[in-house]
Formats: sequence, structure tokens, C-alpha cells
Amino acid sequence: MMFPSMATLKTYIVEDNKVIRDNLISALEELVPVKVVGTAEDEATAVSWLGVKNNEADLVIIDIFLKEGSGLGVLRAVQDMPPRQSLVVLSNYATPDMRRKCMQLGASRVFDKSNEIDDLIHYCGRLAEGETGSAELSSI
Repeated sequence: MMFPSMATLKTYIVEDNKVIRDNLISALEELVPVKVVGTAEDEATAVSWLGVKNNEADLVIIDIFLKEGSGLGVLRAVQDMPPRQSLVVLSNYATPDMRRKCMQLGASRVFDKSNEIDDLIHYCGRLAEGETGSAELSSI
């Protein structure tokens, strides 16, 4: 599933589990044109990095449960920043209520770590192809 003709999607990952983070980076960089430009394990680091005016992220992948703080806190903080990135949540806690809450806080999509990794990879491929609206991507 290689996407050689697409733009490289600069991605920032907010995930506190090193094994999951490393495996996610490997999978994304191998399967879609993604370049991970940074990572954070906690809310404060993520919010600080995302608040930098010229950060290079096109996509931010956020876990809900972090070493300190939460992905919901990251989403809340980003609401006050100029919109520059697509925000998606990747969590083991992707219940219907949590999905709704994340979407209300500005997430474009919410993916379950246990059974929606392929959907996340497909979503990243579609973003790299230039599709930006959540309506175009909601059917995947």
C-alpha cells in the first residue's frame, strides 16, 4: 500500500507509550508518505510544541491518556490556536461518548488503537493526496 506520488505529511504524535509510539511511527512512515517531525508524551509538551507559530505539522495524532494531562487537554488548548493542522485521536478508549467529545473539541476523526489502525493509515493516505475536509474523509 505505497503512495509514491503524494506529498509528505508532516506528522506530530502525542503518545506516552514508547512501544506504541515507535510502532506507529514505523508503520506510518513505511505505508504512507509520512514524516514524523516530533513527539510528546504529555499534554504540556504537546501544547507547547503546537503553540510554536512555525511548527511544521500537517497532522497531529493524539492519544487520550498521557503521562501527564490528557489528549482532551491538548484538543482544548489547540482550539485557541489558529487552525493549521488536522487533528486525529488514536486511543484504546474510543467509546461513542469519547468520540463525540473529541469531535466537539476539534478532532477530525477518532480511531481505536485495537481495530482501526488500517483506517488511520488510509486516512493519512487520503490527507497526503490533498483531501482536507472531514466530509470527504468520513466515508472511510
